[in-house]
Amino acid sequence: MSEQSCLLQIRDLEIDGISDETRSRIINKVSLDLHRGEVLGLIGESGAGKSTLGLAAMGFTRDGCEIVGGSVEFDGIDLVKAPLEQRRQLLGSRIAYVAQSAAASFNPSHKIINQHAEAPVFHNKFSRSEAESDAINLYRRLRLPQPDIIGFRYPHQVSGGQLQRAMTAMAMSCRPDMIIFDEPTTALDVTTQIEVLSAIRDIVEQFSTAAIYITHDLAVVAQMADRIKVLLRGDEVEENTTREMLRAPREAYTKSLWAVRSFGRPQKPLAKASATPVISLLNVTAAYGKNDPVVRNVSFDIHAGRTVAVVGESGSGKSTAARCITGLLPPLSGSISFNGTPLPADYRNRSNDQLRQIQMIYQMADTALNPRRKIGEIIGRPVEFYLGLKDQEKRRHVEELLAQIELEPSEFIDRYPAEISGGQKQRVGIARALAAKPKFVICDEVTSALDQLVAEGILRLLTDLQDKMHLSFMLITHDLSTVRAIADEVVVMKDGAVVEAGPKDDMFTPPHHAYTDLLLSSVPEMDPDWLDNLLSARGFDNIGDAAIEKMNKS
Repeated sequence: MSEQSCLLQIRDLEIDGISDETRSRIINKVSLDLHRGEVLGLIGESGAGKSTLGLAAMGFTRDGCEIVGGSVEFDGIDLVKAPLEQRRQLLGSRIAYVAQSAAASFNPSHKIINQHAEAPVFHNKFSRSEAESDAINLYRRLRLPQPDIIGFRYPHQVSGGQLQRAMTAMAMSCRPDMIIFDEPTTALDVTTQIEVLSAIRDIVEQFSTAAIYITHDLAVVAQMADRIKVLLRGDEVEENTTREMLRAPREAYTKSLWAVRSFGRPQKPLAKASATPVISLLNVTAAYGKNDPVVRNVSFDIHAGRTVAVVGESGSGKSTAARCITGLLPPLSGSISFNGTPLPADYRNRSNDQLRQIQMIYQMADTALNPRRKIGEIIGRPVEFYLGLKDQEKRRHVEELLAQIELEPSEFIDRYPAEISGGQKQRVGIARALAAKPKFVICDEVTSALDQLVAEGILRLLTDLQDKMHLSFMLITHDLSTVRAIADEVVVMKDGAVVEAGPKDDMFTPPHHAYTDLLLSSVPEMDPDWLDNLLSARGFDNIGDAAIEKMNKS
């Protein structure tokens, strides 16, 4: 890399977490340099301190955290010692942040463009009309569909991938010198992820913006970063250029991250033709309000003790089908049965036992857990509601559930969601679903927020529980490696319809349906040239061509 001026210098940074007057070290004497126009990848398992370090690069810490040592200098300004007003003038203007969950970060009550214009107007970069015009220009640069009007929608009216790009545009609104990207593609399907990654990479290059890219996805960071720093429980493990790090990692921990996920269970024998499915969808069609149907004539079965993976890109109808099963969205037509008995379409008309038997692990752990309740209360509520346990008996059961998901009960039971990592929140969501002792569990992107090592542990846990409790799983995921690891059958959805379904071994064996082939070929690889090679192989000079063709086809 050519010699560039150093924009960010962090030296011997120490950050403590404080809970009930006890302290624990979260970041331990970590140092880094970030140059103008450079992208630094931060990787490590859940709880490694990646997000904490990324926030500290802005001179910010979450509630319950405190910088106790070291320095954070941004363009010669010590952000640790700088007055609050000086830091406020930098944040949003010269330093920006793109969060992991765009859906949780946008205000649902305001249109996207109104939220976009707030920072440049506040920092006197643009007038209101200029800010709106610039937003539309950025939407066009980021290849958002209908850039002239998409900003005038509310956050819930656009897809996850579009909202993530809108957040990137918002971060660029003041043309910052540095952006912190915190897992910006974690919740995206593989085809949408390609568009977002390329759009981020292009706009960072266009404006020569420095960036810290936080992720647990090694294949993604390989496409984005110039250099990679590895963290483990707050300690720096090693740092090197991306190509050298991928070619020859030095430390044993880094090598373990680089190792391909080893866990996988063979496909179970097909259920007998005479067996009654635990869940059966027959010609289900559903819509939100008066809009066109989101799922159309969807039919598939899930048998006892089996895992059926439902895959497809954003907007394909995967989660909508799950909402129909839970009764949260009554279908317009069709039927859903549990153990051969038709279920009432609306959950409010279902019995307590029917509600208990079907549970769901939600995709967005940040929005699924009540921030005002402690972890023990969150898991304890279904324990009391469905099982009737109270007081010490309930607490013991909650502690057992925490131990099952590999969270130390004494350490986590009295914490709030804000005091744990994203991966830990996801595991709490799993424990809450299992607390009701269900027979059928919908796993909506259950490992999307977890690093490879933790994800493997969760998959092992889920399969062990499935065998012990004879559970049936509907696995909604964009992670095809997870599908390979634990699924027995695969249902591929596109535009609200099932385009292909069958046993896992058949689905991953060519020839594939054209859309299934597109999904399989869109899974990132740990090769820095993979994204460029993929686009070139598909005949695109850049992601703009790919996005335009996709929009034209849709």
